[in-house]
Amino acid sequence: MEPCQQQLLDGLPGADRIRDGLEDMGAGRHTVASCLVRIARPRLSRAGLMPHAVACDDGAELELYQMIGAEGARAHSQFNALVRELVSFEHALDHRLSAGRGKFVEKTL
Repeated sequence: MEPCQQQLLDGLPGADRIRDGLEDMGAGRHTVASCLVRIARPRLSRAGLMPHAVACDDGAELELYQMIGAEGARAHSQFNALVRELVSFEHALDHRLSAGRGKFVEKTL
């Protein structure tokens, strides 16, 4: 990830998980973090953090739930907590971009 992209994410809720997910996705790893990135693909693409060529992934939510379920009990509450964190991240990213800080990422990947 380029420094301007790092700076765009700095301080956003769940940014570390999104960074990990972008790295995991780039390496072809299927992780909880990469599932969250796949769910957030439209916003991440608009922000220049993901290539626009990455196809829409309708199965990411189900895969995330299955991964969490395989780890043990409380899958539903863990899933909901992760999705709430992702929604907070997306809202914060949208706010940062609309406030004019979107200039950090001017080129698309």
